[in-house]
Amino acid sequence: MNELYPIFLKVNQLNTLIVGAGFVGLEKLSFLLKSSPQAHVTIVAKEVSEEISQIASENERITLIQDAYQEKYLLGKHIVIAATDDKAVNKQIYLDAKERYLLVNVADTPQYCDFYLGGIVTKGNVKIAISTNGKSPTTAKRLRQLFEETIPEDINTMVENINKYRETLKGDFEYKVDALNKLTEGLVKKEVKE
Repeated sequence: MNELYPIFLKVNQLNTLIVGAGFVGLEKLSFLLKSSPQAHVTIVAKEVSEEISQIASENERITLIQDAYQEKYLLGKHIVIAATDDKAVNKQIYLDAKERYLLVNVADTPQYCDFYLGGIVTKGNVKIAISTNGKSPTTAKRLRQLFEETIPEDINTMVENINKYRETLKGDFEYKVDALNKLTEGLVKKEVKE
């Protein structure tokens, strides 16, 4: 059973810490920046890959600290991603983060994750997140590719137009929901049962 509760975080308003700057750290950073280019990210690592150094040099919202992990780096953070190649360090990051009630993800270690980084499809203002409950990232990737191909490129125009219409509606929340439901019901093809 998938007990995950999907949310969309405004990471450009939060402080994210990534510990580790190798291949896994690069993957986590790239995923984060692809979804939220204005994210505030601090990266702590003893050794930093050329790719991460390059990304950090081109983005003023990324702070790069060449050092071993220390508890002090959790100060002022909201989200923590442990991406080192040392399981003991990753576990310590998890324990330290949990003591501070921070959301934490330890790469490739589901038991030490409060959240997973699933597949994401973005078309303008439309964003769809895909999760397999940490069981099959490859399946999430394939579903992402399917949605990218099938969702029309002009969906953002439709979303913008519906938003303009929504702003003209008078009445309470229930009235607005009903009006918008009627407007958008044609988006889903209804199966005809015989």
